Amino acid sequence: MALTMLDKKAVAEDRGEWPAELKAEFERESRQNNGCVGSQLLSETDKVRIWIIRLAPGERIGFHRHVLNYFWTSVNGGRGRQHLMDGTTVEHSYFPGETRHETYGAGNTRSMILRTWATRR
Repeated sequence: MALTMLDKKAVAEDRGEWPAELKAEFERESRQNNGCVGSQLLSETDKVRIWIIRLAPGERIGFHRHVLNYFWTSVNGGRGRQHLMDGTTVEHSYFPGETRHETYGAGNTRSMILRTWATRR
């Protein structure tokens, strides 16, 4: 069975107040969905989008919305922080070759922000 992020234990989890600039960015995304989930869109059909995500330590991708089923594979490994739509901030460690699969039912979406903050291995 494919693993999802729900199967992955966070290294850290925080339900504290977000900084004002993050709250404002999240509010903007909730009014106008951002489907840019990566650094570069390589290919797209009505059912599939293939993205590359390249983030240097401390760099981030803004709030974005997942609307299609997807999977990802971590090439280099590292550590990342996500601000989730329920107000939770989580940190995860990723190892090289780690792959996760995410599936959404009709009408289900997820909005998040991703920031890397550890050096690449």
